[in-house]
Amino acid sequence: MWAEGWRNRFQQACRDRVDVLVIGGGITGAGVALEAAHAGLSVALIEQRDFASGASSWSSKLVHGGLRYLASDWRLTRESVRERERLLRDAPDLVSPLAFMLPVYRGASPGHAKLRVGLAAYDGLAGRRDAHYLRRDEFRRHMPYLAAERLRGGFVYRDALTDDARLVLRVLGSAIQHGARAANYVEAQTLLWAENRVAGARVLDHVTGDYFDIPARCVVNATGAWSDRIRAGVGGSESLRPLRGSHFVFPFHVLPVARAISFPHPDDRRPVFAIPWRGAAIFGTTDLDHVEPLDSPRMAAVESEYLLAALHRYFPTLGIRGRQALSSFAGVRPVIGSGAARASDESRESAIVSEQGLISVTGGKLTTFRPVARQVRERIAAALGRPDDDGAPAPLTVPRRAIAPRCRTDERIGATDYRWADLPCILADEAVVHLDDLMLRRTRLGLLLAEGGRDVLDRIAPLCRDALGWDAERWRTERARYEWIWQHSHAPIEPGPRS
Repeated sequence: MWAEGWRNRFQQACRDRVDVLVIGGGITGAGVALEAAHAGLSVALIEQRDFASGASSWSSKLVHGGLRYLASDWRLTRESVRERERLLRDAPDLVSPLAFMLPVYRGASPGHAKLRVGLAAYDGLAGRRDAHYLRRDEFRRHMPYLAAERLRGGFVYRDALTDDARLVLRVLGSAIQHGARAANYVEAQTLLWAENRVAGARVLDHVTGDYFDIPARCVVNATGAWSDRIRAGVGGSESLRPLRGSHFVFPFHVLPVARAISFPHPDDRRPVFAIPWRGAAIFGTTDLDHVEPLDSPRMAAVESEYLLAALHRYFPTLGIRGRQALSSFAGVRPVIGSGAARASDESRESAIVSEQGLISVTGGKLTTFRPVARQVRERIAAALGRPDDDGAPAPLTVPRRAIAPRCRTDERIGATDYRWADLPCILADEAVVHLDDLMLRRTRLGLLLAEGGRDVLDRIAPLCRDALGWDAERWRTERARYEWIWQHSHAPIEPGPRS
């Protein structure tokens, strides 16, 4: 997708006016670029940091309908469930079915009857019948470490699991195959204007140090939690309520969950969950107002305490501590603020606003990126004065150069499911600029290996030298940068002392 010399070619391709400039390289921006390119428009996409480096790589890894929103926003749940089914069909190598378990305890709410009705409706929206009930002994065979006192049994239902950062790369790769151009580490500095309308952006390439203009007939602001900053350039008022969701990543032997499980937190009854992921277990999530800088969110001690309290309640014999985690991660959700008292009560609906030629899209979920992108495409068509072809969604294509073929002698990297044979292809073909791009997004080695994969870095160094031309000094700089990022944003967090 991004062969040698692609960055210079990107600059050259942007000298002439494009139909659409997309600012933001997360799942929403990638989806918009794909839809626009599939419609025959010339498209350029820029991302100020790495692709998927915002919320799109720090989600809960779920492609799901949002069972907890069924009562409050059934339309969003219906759309999400249907998109889940489409993604399971269209990207089976990236989106896989996930069995979720819901325990039922005597005297707890929601109870057996309410869950049965809700899950039947959830399945009905997808046109399936997957949910079923397991009696206590059978439920415990799947979850032997789950708290047994007052346990009646529980339900099993179906959702789906993904690697969110790789999904973004797949969508971007599909957009590129339809003619789009995309570059990471290119920041929109100021908006360009013509006849009192936004007409492109002056940008800075942080890799080359070059400033250049990208003139465009239409500009889409898909920067997620940064959206209000771009909208300020057209006098737009603040609309976002950034909400942080934090997660632990535990070794499987510390949190041995062979299936996903969700249960209400003992303090506030918010659903939290543990999911098996790439040989480890993710546990989350929180939902707090994020008032710190957007660039480097991290789990706070109060979130660690909150999550561990749930683990101690539902898995009391495991005695799990924060320091046993392999890593932690936090993402900031670009939620539209409505003034709800609790962060969890805010809607996850998307919003699309057109202001002086700038189309801003905010809110939404990972699961529903394609219908949101199609809605943005309709706005683009209106802005360009051309009819919109309301046809099938743009297809997700398989990259021309995929991960190296598997063979039985491929050596795994540590205890992960990654192979050393994968890395040269990733480095050569997936726009890796910094070591953290490789360790945290192209692969998730930094989350799945102890201490961020420190023990494997010396073996990765010559691969970066061969594929990227890094000399010894560049490697030292990149390693120091990566280790700082990991320690600052992904090291396991223990709860602070109680006051």
